[in-house]
Amino acid sequence: MLLSGLRVCIPALVSASLAIAVPPAFAQRYDMSIGDQPGLIPDTSDEQLPPQYQRQLVLYRSTEAAGTIIVHTAERFLYVVQPNGRALRYAIGVGREGFQWQGLLQITRKQEWPDWTPPPEMIERQPYLPRFMAGGPGNPMGARALYLGSTIYRIHGTNQPQTIGSAVSSGCFRLINPDVIDLYERIPVGTKVIVRQRPEL
Repeated sequence: MLLSGLRVCIPALVSASLAIAVPPAFAQRYDMSIGDQPGLIPDTSDEQLPPQYQRQLVLYRSTEAAGTIIVHTAERFLYVVQPNGRALRYAIGVGREGFQWQGLLQITRKQEWPDWTPPPEMIERQPYLPRFMAGGPGNPMGARALYLGSTIYRIHGTNQPQTIGSAVSSGCFRLINPDVIDLYERIPVGTKVIVRQRPEL
């Protein structure tokens, strides 16, 4: 298990992969300073993403096995490698500046409607947060969570769909709830996850 970034500084060696270049229309949204909003329940219309952020099958060259998850933090996309040079692409929200990382991990656990226990560091930054919140539609963890190794990081849903495409989290990767439910059904425990900060050339 290898992580690197401002918070964890161990380099990771991962196999090379090449994504099709993202056109200007797909440019990432700006970083957002919005805090977590526990209790907010998004409307179904809020989860209708712009076309460039909708889940879709795309051309994707990779040496990784089908089923591997590859997260491109800079692009704000998560890819699930498929056969024949394709991948399923999901739009994500990523860690804001100072909370981005890269590495090689596995999915170690999955949870439907996960509970949320903000870590002390998050409570210090956002004192208004609850110390514990049961899973449900207003939970910032969203409808599903896939846990990354033994770290505090997860791939999860969100009750803030407007943050997709932005750098806003404390290091986790968020998807709209319909997308994370789709991903949850496709991905078994043990799946390899590669997190990259910069596009591969």
